[in-house]
Amino acid sequence: MKRLMKFIMAVTVVLIAGACHRLPHFENDPEGNFDALWSILDTHYCYFREKGIDWDSVYSVYRPKVTPETGAIELFTICSAMLDELRDGHVNLSTPFATSYYKKWWSDYPQNYDARLVEQYYLNFGGFSRNGLTYAILPDSVGYMRYTSFSYTLSDLTLDYALALLNPCKGLIIDVRDNGGGELTNVETLVARFIDRRITAGYISHKSGPGHGDFSEPYEYYFDPAPAPRIHWEKPVAILTNRSTFSAANNFVAVMHALSAVRLIGDTTGGGSGMPFSSEIPCGWSVRFSGSPVYESNMLVTEFGIAPDIHVDLDPEKALDGIDTMLDAAVDDILQRASGQKQD
Repeated sequence: MKRLMKFIMAVTVVLIAGACHRLPHFENDPEGNFDALWSILDTHYCYFREKGIDWDSVYSVYRPKVTPETGAIELFTICSAMLDELRDGHVNLSTPFATSYYKKWWSDYPQNYDARLVEQYYLNFGGFSRNGLTYAILPDSVGYMRYTSFSYTLSDLTLDYALALLNPCKGLIIDVRDNGGGELTNVETLVARFIDRRITAGYISHKSGPGHGDFSEPYEYYFDPAPAPRIHWEKPVAILTNRSTFSAANNFVAVMHALSAVRLIGDTTGGGSGMPFSSEIPCGWSVRFSGSPVYESNMLVTEFGIAPDIHVDLDPEKALDGIDTMLDAAVDDILQRASGQKQD
């Protein structure tokens, strides 16, 4: 495995050790389960300071709602509301009957993506698709590549075929709107086609103690270019983003944004830069949360999202006429930069 994945495994060991030895015993009753959940987050969640969250005050609001007679569904509802205070799409409480999920990181914003619009009016229901990756050549010789989820494994052979087909194009649009994330190994596989030397992809640290500010020194991790004879891309790149570009997709955008040939177009990403970790409360319910902060190459936190270089929303009226204003802006950007390169 890569150095980052080895570090993540080491971090997991640290967090598991903390979960086993630092938390007091809690009874398997409504009050004990609530206290266990609050304490797990209090000890291991990684963004209290960045978000200005007073977790003790949150406890004082929600703890009185739980009594010895609180039923399972009511307890789940109370705990879910408490977890929503973290404003984190990586925080979930899973039970046999439901899983909590914080939605306001994307639900309060325009969707800015219509799959049918792109498929019908730009791809003519064509293009090539494999494992979540769709690629085609748009008019004016602009390449288009959509990756629906970093959960789909990206093979080097598929990328070779895609980049070979798109090679004659003036530039490439990578559409990661509505990409909710997945595996960081797939981020590395894709980024490796756009770099010609080792780059600092970012930094990660882990909790080193129970305090909200107890973290290790940030650990630098790297991405290397794909080895020869793999095909690389050296022309302009425009990445399309929206609020539903989250987690591993957010990480991909952060890494790519540091490259000089890349421009971000669309809306601010949804964030989600914390490395997820899971634990369990006495009744067997599992909780997933951000346990290790990940930073971009300039040591900036991307938990709150990454702003685009060119902000464009999807115009709903023009969409009725088959126009994706965000995709059109990316095409215009590619053509302008390609023209400028030719003049040089």
